[in-house]
Amino acid sequence: MKEAAKLSAAHNLTAAYHHCQQLAAQHYENFPTASQLIRADLRPAVAAIYAFARHADDIADNAQIPISVREKELDAWDTLLERCTEGSVEHPIMLALGDTLRRHQLPVELLHDLLVAFRMDLTIHRYASTEDLHYYCHYSANPIGRLMLALHGINDPAALAQSDAICTGLQLANFWQDLSRDLPDGRSYLALEWLTPQHLDHEALLEGRAADEPLRAALQTAIHHTHGLFDRGAPLLSALPWRLRAQIAATLAGGRAILRAVARNPDPLRQRPDLQRSDWLRLAPGIVRNTLFPPHS
Repeated sequence: MKEAAKLSAAHNLTAAYHHCQQLAAQHYENFPTASQLIRADLRPAVAAIYAFARHADDIADNAQIPISVREKELDAWDTLLERCTEGSVEHPIMLALGDTLRRHQLPVELLHDLLVAFRMDLTIHRYASTEDLHYYCHYSANPIGRLMLALHGINDPAALAQSDAICTGLQLANFWQDLSRDLPDGRSYLALEWLTPQHLDHEALLEGRAADEPLRAALQTAIHHTHGLFDRGAPLLSALPWRLRAQIAATLAGGRAILRAVARNPDPLRQRPDLQRSDWLRLAPGIVRNTLFPPHS
């Protein structure tokens, strides 16, 4: 009987990881570290982390459900997260995630931090300052980078700070890329401190009243700030094993290319710039160079 129970548990865990990997395969475009460059033995763990975040994101983004209900669903997801670290949980995502946390000795606090950001998404749709934006990214983006480093046994404080800079930069670059999607949904992420010198405010953006030149000036400030974050984080490459280094070099190159595309975008309020295959081909030599000869502090 004990042997049968062990076989059943192993089958359930395998099925749970398979479920997470299927979810990840459908949506990896928003999770750049989850690619074939990640070590094969770590991919199931990355998929479990991704599936956890994806489920929470789906809860937070479901506008058909009242905010109060979504808050309760995120609370329930948080409770399951706590339970999965203590023992078996039937939910397939949490079953795989609990095994990932125990197997790799990952800090569960980073996953709780992600849920803080998803709760913020329910009610906070505009930010006054750069500091406020960084506070959001501390919860929404930085935990992912820290979890990837933890999976690779990297816990050096300098590496963690550089990872935070890259992840915050990626989150902000995504905001500037998604202006045409976020503003119609009532979300204005350009910091008010960048808008005010151009005689703009969040209401002008949300109502489509922002004149072209003032908007471009504010957006240029945001782009310059985000490039600075990438510069601050780039020395992380020298601390990474080569597979992860190649992935992060590609992620950094893509983030910078998005910023350049945003700067060139003729109509940022209505058009979303995307990278094409030809863009990645042009980026390839620089990615290879930074992988072979990573920048240092």
